This record gives sequence, C-alpha cells and structure tokens, in this order.
Amino acid sequence: MLHSNSTSAERQGATAECHADESSETASLLFGFIPIVPLAFLGLGVYRAWIEVAFVGTFVPFPFGTASVRDFFDSTMVVTSVLCALFAQRIGTLVGRRSVLVATAALLVASTACAFAAFWWPQSAASLGMAASVVGGIGIAFMILIWSEIYGSLNPLRVAAYYSFSIVAGALIIYMYEGFKFDWLFVMTSLLPIVAILCARKAFSLLPSDSRPQRKPAANLSVPWKAVLLMATYAFAYGLLENKSYGGGFGPHSSPGTLLAGALIFLGVCVRGKHFDFGLIYRGALPITVAAFLLLPTFHIFNEAMSALCISAGYTMQSILIMIIIASICYRYGASAIWLFGIERGVRQIFMLLGRDTTQSLNSLALPAESADFFISALAIISVVAATMIFMSEKGLSSNWGAMLKSPEGTLEQDELREKTPAERKHELATRVASVAQQYGLSTREEEVLLLLGQKKTVGIIERELFIANGTAKAHVRHIYQKLDIHSRQELFDMLGVETDTAE
Repeated sequence: MLHSNSTSAERQGATAECHADESSETASLLFGFIPIVPLAFLGLGVYRAWIEVAFVGTFVPFPFGTASVRDFFDSTMVVTSVLCALFAQRIGTLVGRRSVLVATAALLVASTACAFAAFWWPQSAASLGMAASVVGGIGIAFMILIWSEIYGSLNPLRVAAYYSFSIVAGALIIYMYEGFKFDWLFVMTSLLPIVAILCARKAFSLLPSDSRPQRKPAANLSVPWKAVLLMATYAFAYGLLENKSYGGGFGPHSSPGTLLAGALIFLGVCVRGKHFDFGLIYRGALPITVAAFLLLPTFHIFNEAMSALCISAGYTMQSILIMIIIASICYRYGASAIWLFGIERGVRQIFMLLGRDTTQSLNSLALPAESADFFISALAIISVVAATMIFMSEKGLSSNWGAMLKSPEGTLEQDELREKTPAERKHELATRVASVAQQYGLSTREEEVLLLLGQKKTVGIIERELFIANGTAKAHVRHIYQKLDIHSRQELFDMLGVETDTAE
C-alpha cells in the first residue's frame, strides 16, 4: 500500500509528467480498445505478399520448375541469414543504413524482373529462375532481418498486434493481386519490395529514439535455444505436409488458415487488451495442428480443405508466438535482432526443407499411399509433442528460453573497470526485474510494468506501450509498490540497482 508519507510534490510531479507526455503523443487505442496499427508497420505484410507472388507461384504459372527454384531461394536465404548472424557485431544495424535499404529493394526488384522475364525468354527460363532465386534469397534475407530489427524494438503486446495485423494485410494484398492482368502483375509485384522498404524506413523513424536499433555490438547473450528449437520442430512438421496446405490455389501467406489465425490473434489483443495471455496462442496452435495431422485424416472428418486450413492456422499461430518470444528477448535484453532472428530464421528454414525432403523421400518409396501418409503424420505428431515439451519447460513469455548473459573474457579487475554497454545494462535490468517478480509474486503484466519503470518510462508511455487505458498503469504501479513494500520511485530504483542522476 502507498503510505501517506509519499510527498505531495512527488505526486504532483508525476502527474504533470504524465500529462505532458500524453499531450505530446497520440493515443494508442481506437474506441478505447482497438490498437492503432501505424500503416508503416504493415510493410512486413507487404514483403510476405511479394514472397508468395514471386516464388511460391500459387497463381503465377512461371515457366521454370518452381520446386527447385524455391529450394534455391530458401537455401540462399538460409546462408545469407546465418552469415548476417555470424557478423552481427560488425553489422550493428541494417535498418539504420540507407545504403542497405536501397540495395535490398534493388535486389528484390531485380529478382522479380528475372522471374517474369522467363515468360518472354522461355528458352532461358531455367537460368533466369536460378538467378531470380539467388538474388531474391539474398534480398529477402536482408528484408526479413530489417523488419526483425523493427519488431525487436517493440514490446510484446505491440508485436502481437502489429505482426498479426500485418499477416492479414499480406493475405489481402495477395487476393487483390490475383485480379491483375499479367503486365500489371509484373509492375505491381516489382513495387512491393520498394513499398516494404519505404515502410521500414518510416517505421524506424516512428520508434522512440532510445529504442531504435543502434550501430553497436550485440548483447553478450547465449542463443535462446529453446525458442529456436520450438520453432524448428514446428517448421519440420509443417514442411512434412506443406503441399497439402496449398489447396485451392492458396499459398502459405494467403491460405484461409493463415488469414484466420492472424485475425483471431489481433482480435484477441483487442478484446483482452492488458489481460491478453500469450500462452493462448500456443494452446490454440497445438490442438489445431494435432487435428490437422491426425484426427481429420484418420477419421475422414470434413475434407482436405479443412485439414489444409488447420495446418496453415497452427503454423501461423506458432510463427506469431516465436516472433513475440524472440522480439521480447531483443526488447528486454538489448540483444541484436540480426543475430537472434538470423539464427532462428536460418534454423527454421533448414528444418522446413528437411520436412519437405522427408515427404518427397517417403513418397518416392514403393509404399502404399496410406502407409506413406501414416508415417508422415506420425513424424509430424512426434515433432509437435517435442515442441510441447519444450514450451512447457518454460514459465512464459518473460522466461529466458535458454538465453544466458555470458561473462566477458578478462580478469575480474578488467571487468570491473570496463564500462558496460547499453545492451548489457538493459540485460542486467531485465534479469533483476525477473528475479524481483518471482520473489515477490508479481503477475506477468506487473513484471512488464516494473521493467518499464526501471527504464524510467513515465506512466503515460507505459499506458501506450502496453495498450492499457488511462489510470490502469497507475493501478499496476500501486500494486507493485504494495507487493514490494516501497513508497517512491527512488526506492524502486535502489531495489533494481538503477543509477539515477543527482538531479533526480
């Protein structure tokens, strides 16, 4: 409980600070409960649309073998992502470099031109397809990492809202593109990478200055292997039955299941707001995926269209959850999004390729169709069970997921004298907040608020970042003070070891 010895000046100062902050920025909620998603952040959905139009080929009959071209595209993306992860400390940031943004857009436009040129020069279709896959694989790896940096600068609730809504936007773009004539389809597809990069540049400018990716080394973290392995197992399961999820001419980013999953999660953020439970995403993905792999095929419930919907919906939910987990680690600990997402994306794509190759190998054997389907479904279920065990071993979104702060090399004296980087200080604060939250029994939402308080965020900023109504953040602060038995911000800073200026 807040004691009466809290000074009136302190309360008035906090109130004035809150009002000043609220008048300087627009509200984050529409009609009091719908998160406002800035259009710039939907650029992620734009590049997802480009991938499907240019490479999955669900409605564009490219004259080259799309299967082999897509394998080269995926493999090039994996190599580029992993190389960027290995050199993340030297790279520092991609989204903050204008030359990288221009090069990324140019690579993807060139890839689009090569792919569509195969229609005009069919005798060179194979060569043009391979050129498109290599150039496009490099460009899309950069594009994914650029957007990963942006989303790694947002708090988990914003990531859930923006990412899920971007998935919906990407699917709608693909539906619209299906109505274009061929010549216009080429022109409009070439514009998608440019729009995505312009959106990335704008989204970067909308980020708070202290949250933007900087040209600085990555935090000294170990890999959050549990989160990476969790997505890898789902990617393998999805790769096993990927072709079955493309029924009716739909691709991975336009499937009704993908659209439905994105819409449901965004709706969940709208309805539940500050009470949104991220674990619901996984608890929704698990039964949907099991139904797609086992129940529907075994008992012949509905048809393949329903199974395809479940497969794509379950995988999309899992992808959103992993985006939230990895972005949360970047946000809390100041880790490099290029490093974390480069590893995660590379491993994910490798396991998806393994799943596809496993299905092709089983189908090539002289086995009855029912036996091959049984083995494929069994492997998928084993993967999902393994993912479940990984997920259940963690307590929630605020867990480290296997990531640990590694001690820098050197003697104790050198470590004491070395000035810590902002990323290391952010990591240490998040670690102390997690420890305090566990010790004093804080809820997940209270732990989020405590972390923002430790970062010296005002009440107004906390309300906007967490999509909560006016007054709710103050209630959370009051409950935190009660549980910690403290009466002022200074006591909170002392407990968390946060340095303050003498003026404060």
